[in-house]
Amino acid sequence: MKQILRDIWDAIRGHEHDYTKISLGRAILYLAIPMVVEMMMESLFAVIDIFFVSKLGTSAITIVGITESMMTLVYAIGVGLSMATTGLVARRIGENRDRDASVASVQAIILGIVISFAFSIPGLLFTKEILQLMHIEPGVIENGASFTSIMFGGNVFIILLFINNAIFRSAGSPAIAMRVLVFANAINIFLDPCLIFGLGPFPEMGIKGAAVATNIGRGLAVCYQFYLLMNKSSRINISIGQLAIRVKVMWKLIYLSGGGIAQHLIATSSWIFLYRILAEYKSDVIAGYTIALRILIFFFLPAWGFSNAASTLVGQNLGAKNPKRAERSVWIITIITSIYMLLITVLFLVIPGFFISFFSTVPATYNISVISLQIIGLGMVMYGIEIVFAQAFNGAGDTYTPTILNLIGFWIIEIPLAYYLAKIVGMRENGVFYAIVISESILAFLSILFFLKGKWKNKIV
Repeated sequence: MKQILRDIWDAIRGHEHDYTKISLGRAILYLAIPMVVEMMMESLFAVIDIFFVSKLGTSAITIVGITESMMTLVYAIGVGLSMATTGLVARRIGENRDRDASVASVQAIILGIVISFAFSIPGLLFTKEILQLMHIEPGVIENGASFTSIMFGGNVFIILLFINNAIFRSAGSPAIAMRVLVFANAINIFLDPCLIFGLGPFPEMGIKGAAVATNIGRGLAVCYQFYLLMNKSSRINISIGQLAIRVKVMWKLIYLSGGGIAQHLIATSSWIFLYRILAEYKSDVIAGYTIALRILIFFFLPAWGFSNAASTLVGQNLGAKNPKRAERSVWIITIITSIYMLLITVLFLVIPGFFISFFSTVPATYNISVISLQIIGLGMVMYGIEIVFAQAFNGAGDTYTPTILNLIGFWIIEIPLAYYLAKIVGMRENGVFYAIVISESILAFLSILFFLKGKWKNKIV
């Protein structure tokens, strides 16, 4: 027990290790613990915003939920680029080519900055028009458009947070990525109530204050990341002299990120269509679903942390020419993730109201949140399995297999099924919730089948 506690403490403190040689159990522990904390910190941005914004009423919750659904495009870019970065940097680290890993990191950062402007500009200029396409009530748009505009304007911070933390994780320093997000959330937690409600010397900005607080927290965290990446004592060391475009490396990143962006975009953009279906059942339904979704994501992200550990282990061990160790790490992490997700399912079924009461006690919103949390929570184990195998493919540099699987799961199955159950069968919002569970379960089984084929082991990056 003392050794386990010592290992946990070492994982949180952060030490560099050769994850291709130390015991697999210890490698998973050292990687997974800080990655789990990191993912929980990432989800805190949304949870904290909803917690304080919920005090402003149902329309405020609605605009946050709709904005987040539209921001899936930005998250898709960030996650896709982080997948490509992980696949390339982890492979170079496994090959002991640290300088090439640093070059790849700089190219990923440049690519992320350039792409971010393609989303921030139209997001800032056409905020109200975009919200109108979502069939949001005019009053809600008038009161909340500023929140949406600021969130789109700060998307460069989201993308850089994803990319830079992927660099730290791929190099075997997940504790640094964890500390970055702890820092960002500490700022957000402090500023959110101050700027929303006008506490002390701060102006009362309402829902707009939540967006300003979030962007300040993320922006300062990115500055902290660059300070750490330019530290010459770290394994990945970037410098001004590396800013030249490396066409070959950039093309690899574009190719790999294309699959990563597509798979995440396919998955998360389906939320927009689900919100569009739910929008026909009044704001209470959207608000209730938004609250439940935030709770689901908060408890789901530890599974993301475990899956990121799988991605790093697969990439580094394939780089070290040890595919058997890479495969074994994925199965172990799958078992750990499934046990965790099963426990969360039980909590959602038994005491859903406990979690929801922190965000809303309005009867209509509360009841929708309880029902959606219980129904969608039935698929937690399958969600966990699917994401572990998806990240294993990504870590191997095979970003297109999970892209195809996501296309099948979300667009061919989930969206048509949600419409059919909600509209044709007449299950209304419950039909949408059940469609999520069914499609994710099918996707998990397909992921296992493709993983067992083993083609990912021969992927050249």
